[in-house]
Amino acid sequence: MFGRKKGPRYDRTGKQPVIRASICTGEKVAGYRDTATGRFVEVVLIRSDADLEQFLRDYGFDRSEIKYEW
Repeated sequence: MFGRKKGPRYDRTGKQPVIRASICTGEKVAGYRDTATGRFVEVVLIRSDADLEQFLRDYGFDRSEIKYEW
């Protein structure tokens, strides 16, 4: 479930990049939410800023597009 899954380029239509963060533990998981179904797909556990940057590069997202969920 966690760890790096090399993401193929995909149709970004209807996909919102999301970081889920735990208020209690501070754990962060990056992924994307399908806006049509509401389904969240976990992609990588964020342990450092480098992990986040890699997620953004792999999936072609920009930091300004990320939505945070607590």
